[in-house]
Amino acid sequence: MARATFAGGCFWGVEEVFRTLNGVIKTTVGYMGGTTENPSYEMVCTGETGHAEVVDIEFDPEIISYRQLLEQFWIKHDPTTLNRQGVDSGTQYRSAIFYHGDEQRQIAEESKAALDTSRVYDNPIVTEIAQAMPFWRAEEYHQQYVIKQKPDFML
Repeated sequence: MARATFAGGCFWGVEEVFRTLNGVIKTTVGYMGGTTENPSYEMVCTGETGHAEVVDIEFDPEIISYRQLLEQFWIKHDPTTLNRQGVDSGTQYRSAIFYHGDEQRQIAEESKAALDTSRVYDNPIVTEIAQAMPFWRAEEYHQQYVIKQKPDFML
């Protein structure tokens, strides 16, 4: 198994994108990239902890590659808006790839450069690429939030 960590706005929707992919074993939402230990949702929302809302992904690289995960990451959010996704704004909603090892770093940087030069977007890609830091699991009510909010008849 391998691990990937992405930030692309509110972690509820980002988790749902990855949770449903074949080869993804487990998704967990939480916080990464800040300086406060064991932050709460309320603390992260202030923007003072420096954390981003992230989805931490455990995946089987024999079924889905890190490159394929990156492809989903790029198309499921706007990587050209600094600290904003849709109506959500603040550093906790920034676009970021937190890599686990040099191979992921290289693949992420190549992927970002290729997307930027492709001119798919009118504006430059602002996605941060940084080494993974301690991951702080979000409160239980945030885990698989989208599923928890669906009406019973939709399950």
